[in-house]
Amino acid sequence: MQKLPLSVETDTIDFTALQNFAALRGQLRVSLTPQCNIACWFCHNEGDVPPPRIRADRSLQPRPRALDTEDYLRLIGALMDAGLKRVYFTGGEPLTSPMARPILEGLPEPSPDASYTLITNGTRTRTHQAWLSHTRLDKVKVSLHYFSDETLRAIAGTRIGITTVLDGIEAAREIFPRVELNTLLQRENAHEVPRILDFALERRLPVQFIELVGTDFNKTRASSAVSADAVVAHLRTLTSDEHIEIAGVGQGRRVFHVDGVEIDVIHRNLGRHHVGQCGTCPLRPQCVEGFWALRMDHNGGVQPCLLRDDLRLNVTDLLSDPERLVSTVAEHITSFTEGTL
Repeated sequence: MQKLPLSVETDTIDFTALQNFAALRGQLRVSLTPQCNIACWFCHNEGDVPPPRIRADRSLQPRPRALDTEDYLRLIGALMDAGLKRVYFTGGEPLTSPMARPILEGLPEPSPDASYTLITNGTRTRTHQAWLSHTRLDKVKVSLHYFSDETLRAIAGTRIGITTVLDGIEAAREIFPRVELNTLLQRENAHEVPRILDFALERRLPVQFIELVGTDFNKTRASSAVSADAVVAHLRTLTSDEHIEIAGVGQGRRVFHVDGVEIDVIHRNLGRHHVGQCGTCPLRPQCVEGFWALRMDHNGGVQPCLLRDDLRLNVTDLLSDPERLVSTVAEHITSFTEGTL
């Protein structure tokens, strides 16, 4: 991809904060849809109305869609040209969106150090396997928070069986060189975490175990949160290859290698990357993530923080002017990191 030439008007814009965020491996998380075919109780839906809330109260609805396929591709291309390298496609469940195929098939060729990752619940991977194999996706990350029909129903409120999810993982393995798993630690699945780990190790799939981040989206079931200490203790019986990573953005990670397979544990006590705006943020006491992702939604919003809708920037009027789009986002990130928003 070619770098965008900056016009005279944008020469005065400070791109340092955006470039630093990119250099620290910050993510661009692109939500293709707020819709999902399951309803995990802890879902934050990238800042939109979560599916469990919609099921409970049909008067609550996600933001209306304002972007078409070309808008998505234009926005992604402009922000990648500006320096962002790690693009993650999320939802809801991204494969429920009719735009998933044209967007993922239309992705521009990335630079050698850039990557595209699909985050999915795995239930529709087999259905879409044929066309997914022709995309430029580098990786698929499957959420595996359960290992039985009973636990899947308790966590996700669905009649879909666990065999569908596990088959979706196999479908992804058949077409992508890298497939990873992520598991949110909670009381509902604590008894199945060892089986999930064994499943990952048997198939040599990297897996990430994550402590629950408390937000307004899941506060009614905050008692479900469990510590990662038991997982860490078990992993230490399997390997002595352990180190801590606190560089970059986001939460610190405790990284293990078991027979060459990487197992990450997101431990809330390992530190995080906060910026200027966070210093005076009234929600900081509840935030353990810091600024690690720039989120883009189907309504044309871009925001640097999941917990603060007031920091959301609508860019729909800028899509026809990539230079102005990039400079506006850069200004927004600079103001956020300097605490002047």
